[in-house]
Amino acid sequence: MIATLRGILSDKSEAGVIVDVSGVGYRVRVANDTFGSLKVGHEAQLIIYEHIKEDAHDLYGFSSEQSKSFFELLLSVNGVGAKMALNVMNVASEPQLREAIAAGDTKTIQAASGVGKRLAERVIVDLKDKVGLVSSEGATDFLGAAPASDQAVQALATLGYSPQDASAALQGIDSSLPLEDRIKLALKARQG
Repeated sequence: MIATLRGILSDKSEAGVIVDVSGVGYRVRVANDTFGSLKVGHEAQLIIYEHIKEDAHDLYGFSSEQSKSFFELLLSVNGVGAKMALNVMNVASEPQLREAIAAGDTKTIQAASGVGKRLAERVIVDLKDKVGLVSSEGATDFLGAAPASDQAVQALATLGYSPQDASAALQGIDSSLPLEDRIKLALKARQG
C-alpha cells in the first residue's frame, strides 16, 4: 500500500499530476487546492489514498492527513465514490465544506459535479455530526416536519413517494385531520 509519494512533479493536467519518484511516474488525482499549490519541476510530497477496483487502480493525493481524512469521511456516505468525493472537495475549501455540512447547506454540496439534491442531503444527514463542528439546529430541516412514523407519510410512501417527498407534501396540512383527508389534500396539492 502506498502511503506517501515524494518526488519531482513532472506534469499537471485535468487528469491529475504526475510525481516522478526515482524514475517512476505516478499519476495522482488531487483536489483543486492541492493542484494549485504544486509546481512542475519542484519537489512534491503527497499523502496518498489508494482506490483499487477490479478495473482500476487510482491514487488520490492530499497535502495533509486532515484532507485525506475528510476525503475518507465523504467516501463513507453511501453513493459517494472516490471521484465524486474529489468533486465535492473541489467545490470549496475543506473548512468551508465542513461548515456547509454542519449547517445543512445542500446547495454548496450540490455544486459538485454529479451531486444531486438527494445525495447532498444524504451527505449532510450522514456527516453533520462527524465533521468536527457543532451542527446547527436546522441542519436537517430539508427532511420535512412530518415524522416518518406518521401514517400519512407511510401511506404516501406506498403510493411511490420518498419519505422526504411525503413529508414535504404533508407540510402545512393540519395533522389533526382524519388520515384519509390528509392524504387527499397532499395528493391534491401535488396535482395542483
